Amino acid sequence: MTSLKPILSHIDNIPSTPGKFKPDKSSLYYLHHRFRLHSTLPRIAFWTLVFLAFISVFFFMSPPSTTAPRRGLRTTASYGGSGWENQVKASAKIRSRNGHSVLVTGAAGFVGAHASLALKRRGDGVVGLDNFNSYYDITLKKSRKSQLLDRAGVFVIDGDINDAVLLRKLFGLVHFTHVLHLAAQAGVRYAMVNPNSYIKSNVDGFVNLLEVAKSTNPQPAIVWASSSSVYGLNSKVPFSEKDRTDQPASLYAATKKAGEEIAHTYNHIYGLSITGLRFFTVYGPWGRPDMAYFFFTKDILKRRPISIFEGPDHGTVARDFTYIDDIVKGCLSALDTAKKSTGSGGKKKGEAQFRIINLGNTSPVSVNKLVSILEKLLKVKAKKKVVLMPRNGDVPFTHANISLARKELGYRPTTDLEAELNQGMCLEHFLRV
Repeated sequence: MTSLKPILSHIDNIPSTPGKFKPDKSSLYYLHHRFRLHSTLPRIAFWTLVFLAFISVFFFMSPPSTTAPRRGLRTTASYGGSGWENQVKASAKIRSRNGHSVLVTGAAGFVGAHASLALKRRGDGVVGLDNFNSYYDITLKKSRKSQLLDRAGVFVIDGDINDAVLLRKLFGLVHFTHVLHLAAQAGVRYAMVNPNSYIKSNVDGFVNLLEVAKSTNPQPAIVWASSSSVYGLNSKVPFSEKDRTDQPASLYAATKKAGEEIAHTYNHIYGLSITGLRFFTVYGPWGRPDMAYFFFTKDILKRRPISIFEGPDHGTVARDFTYIDDIVKGCLSALDTAKKSTGSGGKKKGEAQFRIINLGNTSPVSVNKLVSILEKLLKVKAKKKVVLMPRNGDVPFTHANISLARKELGYRPTTDLEAELNQGMCLEHFLRV
């Protein structure tokens, strides 16, 4: 480019209006007069050739673009083709009367895998979507896929909910009657390490999904996972859907609360039927290894000390542990009772259903009680270290009021934490994996 600067500077010096002009003998203008190209047509042709030559040299000598695709997003090269499309359609095929065709996001996750399996077993069409991120050991997600979902005939796509091209392609291939949106960046404490992952998944990804869903015709009904964490610093228990949720204690909670407000907006403007389910501390086989009962078990067996949190003034820390089968029943009932969306092609035609519902167990268990149950089951005395709960986003107490879930979904949890852990199912699987 530097060799072209003298030429370009002389071109810039040519006056735009007639008048006396003494050319510089080193310029193209001087060369032009040496060749005596005095007529208008030859002059235009000459400068056209110079311009085209300059563009050609610049184009062919420029290095190829090295811009990489945005991290975390799939390109169309990673999916598609007749074989892939046939797998999607076959997995989405409904095999029962009055069944649904459901897109399950986060299908290789803890709740997603169990819910996908339950839907498929009762004859619904199911297509899974998961980006297999590395928040926890990815081999666990791959094991859920291979040992649970693949065997049941659920096709799981390795893709990202932020990939609008992929979502539009899926909705173009299949008329999904419902979406069970469980994909999210989980965990409270991890938000202090990687806050952007929560915005990308829980906010950006949710908006991207809603944008695609609201533009389909007809629109699907959407059931999605909110969280009991939205109750934040609320001290009134048990937590009711009517309680205030404007004091989140963590970024994770804030993104889930933001999701509820975003969902309401899309319901109001576009007529999407949306049900938000506030999950309370889900546990069970194939569960996440970042849950207390898992890492407590691991540390107790290795004779390592475990930290027992307590609240201010030695207050009790407790969780409303809810068994995975009860949560799945709530999810399926929410899908079954979801009313149709009222919009089409992004245009609302009437009021649409909007619900926020707690899914808990109504029986909070203290951390001390949990450790006592594990000691009895493992026949090992835990080395306990009592510490004050740090300011990392955790809240001291959760307790669900599930009266609305009973009314709307016929939801009745039946599993007791101690009885289920005594069967050893969760612990046995954790140790095996």
